[in-house]
Amino acid sequence: MRKIFMGVRLRRLREERKLTQIGLARMLGLSPSYLNQIEQNQRPLTMPVQLRLSEVFDVDINAFSDDEQTRMVAALREVAATLPASAVGGNEEARISLTEMREIATNMPAVGRALIHLHRRHREAVDRLEAMAEKMTYQDQEDRQNPLVTPTQPYEEARDFFFTHHNHFSALDTHAEQCHAAWGLSEATPSGLAERLARRLRQQHGVIVDTLSPGEGVQRNYNPETRRLSLPSYLRPGQQAFQMGTQLAFLEIDDMLEHMVDTPRFSSAAVRRLVRLGLANYFAAALILPYTRFLESAEQLHYDIDLLGQRFGVSFETICHRLSTMQRPEAAGVPFFFIRVDRAGNISKRQSAAHFHFSRVGGACPLWNVYEAFSNPGRILRQLARMPDGRVYLWIARTVFRQAGGFGQPGKDFAVALGCDVEHAHRLVYAKGLDIRNPDNPTPIGMGCRVCERTQCPQRAFPYIGKELDINENVSSLFPYPMITSHS
Repeated sequence: MRKIFMGVRLRRLREERKLTQIGLARMLGLSPSYLNQIEQNQRPLTMPVQLRLSEVFDVDINAFSDDEQTRMVAALREVAATLPASAVGGNEEARISLTEMREIATNMPAVGRALIHLHRRHREAVDRLEAMAEKMTYQDQEDRQNPLVTPTQPYEEARDFFFTHHNHFSALDTHAEQCHAAWGLSEATPSGLAERLARRLRQQHGVIVDTLSPGEGVQRNYNPETRRLSLPSYLRPGQQAFQMGTQLAFLEIDDMLEHMVDTPRFSSAAVRRLVRLGLANYFAAALILPYTRFLESAEQLHYDIDLLGQRFGVSFETICHRLSTMQRPEAAGVPFFFIRVDRAGNISKRQSAAHFHFSRVGGACPLWNVYEAFSNPGRILRQLARMPDGRVYLWIARTVFRQAGGFGQPGKDFAVALGCDVEHAHRLVYAKGLDIRNPDNPTPIGMGCRVCERTQCPQRAFPYIGKELDINENVSSLFPYPMITSHS
C-alpha cells in the first residue's frame, strides 16, 4: 500500500475541534511527538490511526483516504482541461501542473472541492444554454410556450452526495441488518420476502398493498390518506420486496433519513427530496440483502452475479448495485464501480466505491464494453481496460430489459457495468482464464474524448480540449466528408 500523508487535514480537524496536539494525541493513544510528525507530513497516516479517528470523532474514514485524493486529482484534471488559455496566463506552459493538483488534493481538499463544484455549475449552465439555443432554433412558437430546459442540477447534486460517501452509509446498513433479523426476514425464502414485508406494513402501519392500474408507469404509489401502497403487477417478488422496503424506510426511519439530509450544503429542497429517496432505496436494498449475509455469499460464490441473484431472488442490476455499496471499514468487499447507460449513451446511474472517476464532459469512452453489451443482449462481457493514468480495471457488462407495458409498448433497455481495480480481480469468477498480468491485454480507454489525452485513438469523436488542435492528430470524425489534400 502507498503511504498516505494527510497532515494538513489532520491539523485542520484538530483545530476545528479546538484541541491541542497533546489533547488529540491522548485521545488517539499516540505520543505528542508522533502526532506532530504526522501533522508535519514526516510520517504517514496509518490505517489504525484512521480507524481510531473514525471512532473518536465519528468522521468518515474516507476523509483520509488515498483513493479520495486520487479521485479529486482526476476531477481537477478535468477542470484544468476545460480552462481557456486566458485563465492560466495565456500560454500552454502556464497550465496547472499535475504536481499542483496533487498538492491541492492532499493539503487543500476544501479548495479542490470548491473548484470542482464551480466547474460543474459552469458546465451545467453552458449545457442549458446550448439546449435552449437548439430548441429555440428548431421549435415552433407554440412549443416555445413550454419550459425549454429542465434543469439537471438537482440530480447531479444528489449523485455527488452518494459519490462523496463512496455509496456506503454504515448507519443505514447496520439498522437494516437489525430490522432484517427482528422482522423474521432471515427465515423467509426469497419468494416469501415480499409476503413478510406486506404483513409488516399491514400489522404495524395499517398499510394495504394492492396493484396499480395498467399503464400508470410508476414503480410505487403510496396514498397516505387511504394508507394504500400500489405496485405494478409485472414486478417480480424481489422487486416487490424492494419497493415495500423503500416505503417501510419512510414509515419507520423517517427521522434518520431527515437527519441525514439536513445539511446546509444542498442547494434546494428538490435535492434533499432526491437524496432522501436515494437513502430510502439504500435502506431497502440493505434490508433484503443484509450486509453480513450478502458479503459472505458474495465471497463464497466469487462474486458470481447470476448465482447471487438466484440465491437472493433479485435482478442482475440489483445485485450489481448492492455490490457497489459493500465498504464497511471492518468488513469490506471488493470496491466496485457501477454504471448504467442507455443506447444513446445517457448515464442514469453511476456509483463508485473507490477511485474511479466518471467524466461529465463529452460522454463516456466508446471503447468501453458497456456499449458493446447492446450488441450481445443478455450476455456477460468481460474487459480489461487501462485508463490514461496507467491503472487497469476489470469490467463486466450486460444488458437488462424491463417490459412495463403490453404488446407494442416500448420497454426500458439498459446496459449495466460493474468494475474493479485489477488488483482485486483474483477474487472474481470473471477473471478466470484472463491473463491479467499481460500488459498488452488491457484495452486503452478514457473518461471521454474531450478530456482524454490519447490523441491517436481511432474512436476519437472530439479533439482533446486541454490543448490546441493539432492538424496531425486523428480528427477525421470532425468532418462530414473525406478530407481532400493538395495531391487528391
